Amino acid sequence: MGVTTVIAAGDTESTSLLNPKIPKDTFHVAYIIYFTLGAGYLLPWNAFITAVDYFTYLYPDVMVDRIFAIVYMIIGLICLLFIVAFANKTSAFVRINVGLILFVMALVTVPLMDVYYVDGRVGVYSGFVVTVVLVGLCGIADALVQGGVIGAAGELPERYMQATVAGTAASGVLVSVLRILTKAVYPQDAHGLRRSANLYFIFSIAMMILCIVFYNVAHRLPVIKYYNDLKTQAVNEEKEDKGDLTPELWRSTLDIVGTVKWYGLGILSIYVVTLCIFPGYITEDVHSQLLKDWYPILLITGYNVFDMVGKCLTPLLYLENAKVAIGACFARLLFLPIFYGCLHGPKFFRTEIPVTILTCLLGLTNGYLTSLLLMLGPKTVQLQHAEIAGTVLVLFLVMGLAIGSVVSWFWII
Repeated sequence: MGVTTVIAAGDTESTSLLNPKIPKDTFHVAYIIYFTLGAGYLLPWNAFITAVDYFTYLYPDVMVDRIFAIVYMIIGLICLLFIVAFANKTSAFVRINVGLILFVMALVTVPLMDVYYVDGRVGVYSGFVVTVVLVGLCGIADALVQGGVIGAAGELPERYMQATVAGTAASGVLVSVLRILTKAVYPQDAHGLRRSANLYFIFSIAMMILCIVFYNVAHRLPVIKYYNDLKTQAVNEEKEDKGDLTPELWRSTLDIVGTVKWYGLGILSIYVVTLCIFPGYITEDVHSQLLKDWYPILLITGYNVFDMVGKCLTPLLYLENAKVAIGACFARLLFLPIFYGCLHGPKFFRTEIPVTILTCLLGLTNGYLTSLLLMLGPKTVQLQHAEIAGTVLVLFLVMGLAIGSVVSWFWII
């Protein structure tokens, strides 16, 4: 496969622990910050998707969740292409702060528009157009924040990448728990769905503000300062060796893409498979006479919980063989015919137990393999290039999401 396994000197967690000069992450503050950032940048998307019941009630003539997915993923993909192209000319610190502010602006607008314009009325499709624009704005913000945070984590020891990725799973679990609570507490009529949706957005706004505070504290921590200084030193040494690097920026970026391409293709495969099935298949295609409208909610919660379990397993089951990990990503294609069988196969496969087990396995493999490849990929390049490598892997991830969203639109299982 041409997978490289070069590890940047002094950049692994084991090396860090052996070097007494490296500051300790006191009280795991840096780990908590990166975990929170990971949870934060996916919360807006989870809020839109979790509130899909209310949006479907307001706009019954459109496929709300599929439109949201395509707009969010494709706009995020286009934005990430620009970020990768000009990564050397922009600051991750600025990109992340701008993205977090855009998240807050979009999330605040949704409940305000609901209160002062839509007002719970069905069929106000101008409100739907504005909502889709806000979804697109969140897609831009996600590209800025996710690309920056994953890139920054790629410059740090692996545990911080694991923290970030585990945080993304935690956001799904948080929103699922909120969804269960609101469904249990509020009546499932127009008023109850409206209150639930606004609660998701208010919770997400609070998390975004917390992320802004945390991120602007992170770069002042001694352990983060140490690795930032290490990167600066590596960049300066490269300039001394090679002179002015400006003419070589494009070539350097292409070389990085070539180095991490198999990791990226593995991640792309993960999310094409996942988005073909989740959430469209689970919310629209499977039904239970026993659990009724609780069924998709419980399936989504099961997926999110096991996705988080998978992302927390990597420190315990750290697979260093990249070829095996990438091969496992492509092996997940088997989920497609198996889930197809849950709709059109023998009667037993169409019952709740097989579908639930498969959904949990889908989440577990999604979480574990995503975390593993994002931890391995940036360590195959020199430290000064790790940020771009991380951003390139996010580009592959969003490409997988976009392709999966489009395929799920045309290929209804």
